Amino acid sequence: MGQRQLRAADGHTFGLYEAVPDEPRGGVVVIQEIFGVNAHIREVADGYAAEGYAALAPALFDRVERDVELGYDAAGMSRGRELAFAGLSRDDALRDLQAAVEEAGKYGRVGVVGYCYGGLMTWLVACQLVGIACASAYYGGGIANELAQTPTCPLIMHFGELDAHIPLTDVERIREALPGTQVHVYPADHGFNCDHRASYHAASAETARTRTLALFGEHVG
Repeated sequence: MGQRQLRAADGHTFGLYEAVPDEPRGGVVVIQEIFGVNAHIREVADGYAAEGYAALAPALFDRVERDVELGYDAAGMSRGRELAFAGLSRDDALRDLQAAVEEAGKYGRVGVVGYCYGGLMTWLVACQLVGIACASAYYGGGIANELAQTPTCPLIMHFGELDAHIPLTDVERIREALPGTQVHVYPADHGFNCDHRASYHAASAETARTRTLALFGEHVG
């Protein structure tokens, strides 16, 4: 477990948190929320490492501001949205994610999992990048507006029925556009996987994680 630097194809270097077991069964790229690679995302990576995967969490905001770790209060949300949707270009984020996928590929096949902003990026990664065996997207806002694209790997999605940021009408649009994709809805709010937030819902988080691990077990190793 620890932090190091990784280089993207355009020469940009960015932080990478990695947790690597002694004998990895494959790689997992963990894509951050709008709050950066903070304690929660590091814990998520550690959890996948405990399951036998080399887990890598790239610091995507390093393109704009280094070492961003935001809290879950109003100020953190405001700054996180600014960084994710105004400061960081989507192309740059995908460039860094491609580098992380290639690095994770040193350990075998690669799965991708992302949360919030990372859920949207997981969808884009599954549609646009190469070297990915499967992907699991948690409450990715904006996916319903990106359905002209087609995923190139097995994909599952997780949404909360109480999520005011992602209406169930959007979830139904996703289901209709992707009849072969598992789209799960839980009795929970946005951010239900994060036990640092008031919206954490333990039962939903455990079910979604079990489904994600089953996906990785089938397609990564």
